Amino acid sequence: MTALLLAAVGLGAGTLGALMGIGGGIIVVPILTAGFGLPFRHAVAVSLVVIIASSSSAAASYVDRKLSDMRVGVVLELATVTGAMLGSAVAGLAPVGVLKALFAAVAVYSALVMWRRRPASPQASEGEPYTVRRWGTGLGASAFAGAISGLIGVGGGFIKVPVMTLAMELPFKVAVATSNFMIGVTAAASAYVYYARGDLEVAVAAPVVVGVFAGARLGATLLGRIPAARLQAAFSALLVLLGGRMVWDVLRELP
Repeated sequence: MTALLLAAVGLGAGTLGALMGIGGGIIVVPILTAGFGLPFRHAVAVSLVVIIASSSSAAASYVDRKLSDMRVGVVLELATVTGAMLGSAVAGLAPVGVLKALFAAVAVYSALVMWRRRPASPQASEGEPYTVRRWGTGLGASAFAGAISGLIGVGGGFIKVPVMTLAMELPFKVAVATSNFMIGVTAAASAYVYYARGDLEVAVAAPVVVGVFAGARLGATLLGRIPAARLQAAFSALLVLLGGRMVWDVLRELP
């Protein structure tokens, strides 16, 4: 029964991840800690494996449909991996309460971005030619996203997608597809560090990954059919709830 519940968590995380260009870790971590009692660092380790699975499944579909901008993805990922290695190394030293508070702050920030983000720039219609701008901003944001990924087990897509859309002026769906391609590489760099420390619980990760593979394929199929505005509003509400739950956990642990 627990395995089925974990697979259902993976299904939901994979679907949302593929639709929004995130890895699903921002959903998986609080559910595993609050719902299944998993230690925070172990939940982060599972989340990173989940992100690899989600990215592999969704990115294959997006690359096949030529939605991903491979040039942007490869260049930005160089900065992201550097940040991810640094963040995952620091995570082993930081207090769990600090990591949970950071996770809550990131969740609320993500909700605000999803809620307030304008639909797209004038160039951002799918299928139309576009010019990539502000590479420096993209590289800086990618390094920061990588560090956050390593620290709290998220893919960093909630940072990359808005930056690629608003600053670099990629079409929204291209940004989502490119983010899905990138986050798997980012998570792999961090996951190795967590695995080497013994934080990864394979028995928990396996059913979640099975669900994620199915969910990511479903999300990739639904991307062109569901209005982005509805997705962003629903996802923003979910992030606020998850972030609030993590804050409550931190407050309960205070002396």
